[in-house]
Amino acid sequence: MNDDAIRQHLESSGALDAASLEEADQYARSRRRPLAEAIVELGLLSDTDVYRKGVAPAAGLKFVDVGSKRIPDAVVQRLPGNVAIDNRTVPVADLKGVLFVAIDDPERVFVLDNLGFVAGGEVRAALCTPAALERALEDYYGDQKTVGARGKSAEALGEDDAEAPIIRLVHQTIEEAMAARASDIHIEPFEESVRVRYRVDGVLREGARHPKNLQGSLISRLKIMASLDIAEKRKPQDGRILFRAKGRDIDIRTSILPGNHGESIVMRLLDKDEGLVSLAALGFSGDDHDTFQRLIKRPNGIFLVTGPTGSGKTTTLYAALRELNRPDVKIITAEDPVEYHIGGINQCQVRHQIGLDFSRILRAMLRQAPNIILVGEIRDPETAEIAIQAALTGHLVFSTLHTNDAPSALARLIDMGVKPFLVAASIQAVLAQRLLRMLCPNCKKPHEPEVSELRQIGLTPEQVSGVTLYEAFGCEACGGNGYRGRRGIFELMVMDDEIREMTFRREPTLKIRGYAESSIGMKSLVHDGARKVIDGQTSVDEVLRVVASK
Repeated sequence: MNDDAIRQHLESSGALDAASLEEADQYARSRRRPLAEAIVELGLLSDTDVYRKGVAPAAGLKFVDVGSKRIPDAVVQRLPGNVAIDNRTVPVADLKGVLFVAIDDPERVFVLDNLGFVAGGEVRAALCTPAALERALEDYYGDQKTVGARGKSAEALGEDDAEAPIIRLVHQTIEEAMAARASDIHIEPFEESVRVRYRVDGVLREGARHPKNLQGSLISRLKIMASLDIAEKRKPQDGRILFRAKGRDIDIRTSILPGNHGESIVMRLLDKDEGLVSLAALGFSGDDHDTFQRLIKRPNGIFLVTGPTGSGKTTTLYAALRELNRPDVKIITAEDPVEYHIGGINQCQVRHQIGLDFSRILRAMLRQAPNIILVGEIRDPETAEIAIQAALTGHLVFSTLHTNDAPSALARLIDMGVKPFLVAASIQAVLAQRLLRMLCPNCKKPHEPEVSELRQIGLTPEQVSGVTLYEAFGCEACGGNGYRGRRGIFELMVMDDEIREMTFRREPTLKIRGYAESSIGMKSLVHDGARKVIDGQTSVDEVLRVVASK
């Protein structure tokens, strides 16, 4: 729960004055308790008043006093007893087919996904106190035992009827992930439940928890959709699901990994309509955009994009290819996998099972007389050497490499076994990047960071004097986490004669970095993140989360 928001609502409603709130705040900090609990323990307000006037408004939920009157049996029976007990919720009203349920923790709204599937309709949450919920569970469900969450057993239904809920559950899970702008769906079996998590803007959030008895059917259904072997449960498998919902085509790459509690599934959602972005939307700051535009239009050489998995390297390269894609230019790519299809570009899929790897495709594509080549990733010396030979013979080559920053890419290629003079001669530029979450424009609020925090991202109080900085707050539009969408931060190192000489002499990476920053004006990832903090696009906390401070 957001204590700042609770404090704000309690003060604005007149429930507590500033002095009482300060007392409660100090008490909560000293004992590491939530503010709401501290207020009740100090006797400043009852738990009902705290939840009614502070917690519920802060969470954007209605408050319900579940003990004030008897709930009709027809409403209580909308959820089986074991489901209500397992999810710590009680149905309180049925309004025009919408079931309202009481929960005692606003962070547990994720249970609505599971309840909607079980209840067979829309479910919304209202907030009550933990004590009142405990009494209601005892009053209405007593000591019922958990017997499963499907209401009827699969055996009591016909085969088609038994499968229909699982099909609906799978479709509902994917559609909810799409609605939340998720890039991945993680289905993770545990000892007593199956957890579903969505990765939104690079951060995992819990979506639902399903009863353990749904695990086998759920995983089998996904295997069938991905054309995988449903009988094989001991080996990892990879597949692909083509899914269409709400007029959008989604390509879902599915990976299955056996674990000690069952098979874990990760599904990566590739939206063919929204996955491709323009150069302008990448997030380049200042002169970096113009420099990038000039670099990608050079006639030959290698342009490398570096960063960890999930840092947006492929998105950046696709944006560059779209900029260069013209009728008079032949572009060929070697990818594993081909994530997005671009009209006018020849895209080749790596197939390791038949020996069609990056190096073999690269040799073949050179006989196709291309102007521009994209190699999905340089993984081995052979691929690196062929890419370098292509660059030295008049081709413009784009590729990615896994390093933490731009100068490290040169040392990485040399460590692979590529001769230093070839690295120095062929590389035109290296771009390192990460993805930062952008603050939600609907709820971001002004914030004054500590001087120590500013220094960690290379800023001084003088540099931010007169500038309004912001922090995340949380609202309905951003799912309560204060961020919505991501943009890149970049470190662009352009090779000049001195860096080529340093590479040839195998100078240390730190020395190359020092020269690049002092002599050619290379801005570090932290520096670019700091610029976005000053511009009000993101927060200091987000920069520190993504980029390690110096």
